[in-house]
Amino acid sequence: MNPADPDGVRLAARATVDLPALAACARTCTACPELAATRTQVVPGVVPAGSRLLLLGEAPGASEDVAGLPFVGRSGQLLDLLLAEVGVARAHVAVLNTVQCRPPGNRPPARAESATCRPWAERQLELAAPSVVVSLGLSATRWFLGPTSLSAVRGRLHDAGGYRVLPTFHPSAALRFGPGGEPRRLLREDLALAVVEGGR
Repeated sequence: MNPADPDGVRLAARATVDLPALAACARTCTACPELAATRTQVVPGVVPAGSRLLLLGEAPGASEDVAGLPFVGRSGQLLDLLLAEVGVARAHVAVLNTVQCRPPGNRPPARAESATCRPWAERQLELAAPSVVVSLGLSATRWFLGPTSLSAVRGRLHDAGGYRVLPTFHPSAALRFGPGGEPRRLLREDLALAVVEGGR
């Protein structure tokens, strides 16, 4: 099945029966012409067996585009550190983005790109079946909750689309404000809550 347009993406995503098959199929996607032409590779999610916590970001950055893995750049390194501080290894946490290809110049994904890529992320979520989803940043939060502000929903669990979603800051915001900044403190606090809730 060739996911070369939005209908093809929907059909291909629905047809996959497990995460390896989904990742292999997603890697052939050319439904967003600009992204397909400028990316190094598709960056599907990583879902370790038995993971109960899933972190959802917006789109891969330059480091992720090269590595083919989500959250391996500076934001990912900060996530690893904060997860370790709250008692969970990154190797036990699922991570994916709402859009699986890096937009050129790290621009935000276009609305059409987000809509086209949505079936890939939705199917990964279904197959991962996490106890808690942490939406990192406003874009990932709106992907679940619709129009809202991060300040209105951050730090509390919300039922959305059959998932328990905990909105919080994207680690890039924590990096911008530095080690002593409020976004980093609140991100760590929210990750700690997600770890507790994910164990329930």
